[in-house]
Amino acid sequence: MTDPASPVHTAPLRDDRRVVLVVAILASFVVGLDSSVVNVALPAIRQELGGGLVVQQWTVDAYLVTLGSLILVAGSLSDLFGRVRIITWGLVVFGVASVLCAVAPTGAVLIVARALQGVGGALVTPSSLALIVAAYRGAAQAKAIGSWTAWSSAAVIVGPVIGGLIVDGIGWRWIFVLTAVPIAVTIPLVRRISGDVVAGHRPRVDVVGAVLAVVGVGGVVLGLIEQGRLGWGAPTVVAALVIGGLALVGFVPWELRVTRVTGAPLVPLGLFRARNFAVGNIATLSIYGALGMVGFVVTLFLQEVWGLPAWLAGLATLPPTVLLLLLSTTVGSLAGRYGPRWFMAAGPAVAAVGSLLMVLVGGEPGAYWYAVFPGLVLVGVGISLMVTPLTSAVLGSVPQTEAGVGSAVNNAIARIASLVMVALAGVVLGGAMSVGGFHRAVIVMALLLLAGSVVSAVGIRNTHSRT
Repeated sequence: MTDPASPVHTAPLRDDRRVVLVVAILASFVVGLDSSVVNVALPAIRQELGGGLVVQQWTVDAYLVTLGSLILVAGSLSDLFGRVRIITWGLVVFGVASVLCAVAPTGAVLIVARALQGVGGALVTPSSLALIVAAYRGAAQAKAIGSWTAWSSAAVIVGPVIGGLIVDGIGWRWIFVLTAVPIAVTIPLVRRISGDVVAGHRPRVDVVGAVLAVVGVGGVVLGLIEQGRLGWGAPTVVAALVIGGLALVGFVPWELRVTRVTGAPLVPLGLFRARNFAVGNIATLSIYGALGMVGFVVTLFLQEVWGLPAWLAGLATLPPTVLLLLLSTTVGSLAGRYGPRWFMAAGPAVAAVGSLLMVLVGGEPGAYWYAVFPGLVLVGVGISLMVTPLTSAVLGSVPQTEAGVGSAVNNAIARIASLVMVALAGVVLGGAMSVGGFHRAVIVMALLLLAGSVVSAVGIRNTHSRT
């Protein structure tokens, strides 16, 4: 843990609240926009650059591997060197990588550039939330996180629509120019922030811990991604999962040792002594596992069983995202006033009811309006009730100087939970999408959501708001 006696610079950030919020939103918007626009460009990329399915998969996967494996390291760097500095580095790296993607002459160059985008995304993601934690307090912080959640979600809505228009109109390369535009706006705004939050001393970077985290998370993510293409028994998949698993197993004792010897671990495990941090991350594991499966299974079912075109299937699954955009700021204000506990308990329970409602789905598209649509609306309401309070509870329970790594831990858990459940979807579905497999999947989703609801109701504690 950071030495409490170390000076921490926070007042200038609080003076720059509005700029901080705009920067945090724009930075997260960039990462979300890039994730959502690339999928619509994959057919055009394949047609121009060749390489078949492998290039398409790695155009997506290279970004996910570097983003997922480096996010813990980036969170620690954010606390060590300051949120403003790290978010600036992340935006610059992301912008340079976007330009490289736009001019990539081959599939291999595009894949390398996408991996570099993941590095930039990893630097940006924990720092953007940590800026908000440093600039806001109490109910105002919860409301700001709600605004951040809502506008970050907007990238998921507009991305495929704008991306599709650009790909069809002027070509796939211009979608990467599109992601560079918010960066050009954000970097000058970052320079207007007059202060930062850094520890008063500069301990050594935990290099071994960083390597274990990158190899551990990266290996597991790589194995889960590639098993869908190669199968669980493929040597590459087995090696990635085993090496990644061993690195993660070795990470905890190493971090405990570093804490005793130098007091400067990559991830201060003492954070988990905070009840809301530990319980919130357990709830995250369950809830985000379910949400990852929702988006994957429902979209696949609408296309493969009902035969809807891709654009219509995407439109049909928008209700949760739209509701998140509309409700997050209001819910954040209410949770800041009344505490996160019952929002975190009620949200997953409502979403579970929505998941179970989709058991009524049959083989005909007419079921959309009485089963899928109301089910997705309830899932959207549940997510909206839960996401902002969960983020506030987790980050509100850690010291300001460790908000970067606290955000990174929560982000890493959410992403890995989602990847694991998507990877296991084939087992739940029985190897192929069918009505029966869909029913099994939504029941599993409901059980995971209910588990998150119970964990939150029993474990989360409300704290008194501070302005």
